[in-house]
Amino acid sequence: MEVRKAHVSDAKAICDLVNHYAEQELMLHRSLESIYDCLREFWVVVEDGTLLACAALDVFWADLAEIRSIAVAEAGQGRGLGRELVARALDDARALGVSRVFAMTYENQFFQRLGFVEVPLQSLPEKIWRECLDWYAKGYRHETAMLIDLAEAAQ
Repeated sequence: MEVRKAHVSDAKAICDLVNHYAEQELMLHRSLESIYDCLREFWVVVEDGTLLACAALDVFWADLAEIRSIAVAEAGQGRGLGRELVARALDDARALGVSRVFAMTYENQFFQRLGFVEVPLQSLPEKIWRECLDWYAKGYRHETAMLIDLAEAAQ
């Protein structure tokens, strides 16, 4: 098993994995174009040539980034792959000097086990919660805003 930054050849598999869960209304759809556009943000887990998991870190502002598009294929579940990818994304955030990382999620307990806390959506920058309100108006269910303060977590 290999945990690494995504390659161009991973884009289609990332898109397929994310959209598999989006079809179940567990995350938002991503176009292949959007995956290529932010491919450098992705970490992946590959085993025997098969992509088992992915996650991206999107820098939002000087002190804030988002973990997004985190997905683990059924064949990879229960093996700590999601936890490993979040750890890699948080390491990236630290290396970049980002002090806070958030996730919009339906999987609150997963993120709580990793040190994230639930925060009011309105505590995040307006652009984020305005986009969420647009999605909710289109019929998507509400996600929970989870945040980790890397400076506090290091103490």
